Amino acid sequence: MVVYIRTQGARIIKEGRHLLVKKGDATYHTLFTYKLRQIVIYGNVDITHFAFVQLMRNNIDVVFLSYDGRYLGRIAAAEAKNVFLHKRQYLLLDDPAFGLRMSRCIVAGKLSNMATLLMRIKRSKNKGKAGDNARQIQNLMELLQSAESIESVRGYEGRGTALFFEAFPLGFVDNMGFTRRVRRPPTDPVNSVLSLLYTFLMNRVYAAVRIAGLDPYPGFLHSIDYGRYSLVLDLMEEFRSVIAETLTLSLFNLKILQKADFVIESPDSRGAVPMGDHELPDVSKDPIGLISGNEGEASVFDVPEQRMEDQTPISSPSTGKYPVKLRPDAFRKVIDAFEKKLTTAFFYPPAGRRLTYSDAIIYQAGHFRKVIEGEADTYLPVTLK
Repeated sequence: MVVYIRTQGARIIKEGRHLLVKKGDATYHTLFTYKLRQIVIYGNVDITHFAFVQLMRNNIDVVFLSYDGRYLGRIAAAEAKNVFLHKRQYLLLDDPAFGLRMSRCIVAGKLSNMATLLMRIKRSKNKGKAGDNARQIQNLMELLQSAESIESVRGYEGRGTALFFEAFPLGFVDNMGFTRRVRRPPTDPVNSVLSLLYTFLMNRVYAAVRIAGLDPYPGFLHSIDYGRYSLVLDLMEEFRSVIAETLTLSLFNLKILQKADFVIESPDSRGAVPMGDHELPDVSKDPIGLISGNEGEASVFDVPEQRMEDQTPISSPSTGKYPVKLRPDAFRKVIDAFEKKLTTAFFYPPAGRRLTYSDAIIYQAGHFRKVIEGEADTYLPVTLK
């Protein structure tokens, strides 16, 4: 079970073998540690010392995010003990041929998934531009195989990403103000949701890397840098379109998210134009997102909202626009949809069985380890069909 706690001023305490989520003298939920895999905490939520001890003894990953979803850090179980595996990872950083081969595989998976998603947009929305860009991305995949350096691979990845986001707006039923990818801060609803989902995805990939016993820092496509989880970023690439971008289309096209679910954080105004209440449709009916599946195992435990003191907002240096953020109730909708997406099962040939996307992330980290250790010759990414 993955638990998300977002209520400002709440605290987590230990009572016997369980944890309690409290605010003031009121107890709002009991957490059974034997059921927990991860706790994701947003903003001002306290954890007592004894609660921390309980979480660490049970190897429960605790992730800390800012209130609006930016990753801050985590408390996890002790580092993996396989020093020989970690040594092998770092030795391979100095093997240009291996790094080039691994980077090609990672980017090939990402390009393939972006092209497939654009072709879905072309077919479902009858948008020729999406098909044109998909074919250009497919052409890049052919050139990728002859790339002679990791820098060239990164260049193809960058070009493919630019082509993808150029056509990505064509997949939306309504114009949500998205014209290009803007990261810090996101300046329209689509970028806001993409950034949030990428953060969720990064947390899951990081956990999978740790489960596989790998060091999260040495990657190949993403150059190593101080404090950068390069391996996590590498393994995220194939899942961006599969999970985050398809889900973003579903959330907006099925009217699960609308403009009234967002606020613009400017110095002199806060809020959005109301668009009325709406019932949540069945997300499994979306022909592009295809996020049908079993009910998720995540829970969101929130007590009555207390207004938090926000930091002074800043505008985007590239656009001059102010940050666009989700309202609390809409934030929960994104969490619920993300967890449901991860429980979607599909047949994955390398595993020879049906996997959920959550299991596939873990499987891919294990597959990556086999390549590192020489048990597998080639890294095979997860691809959309």
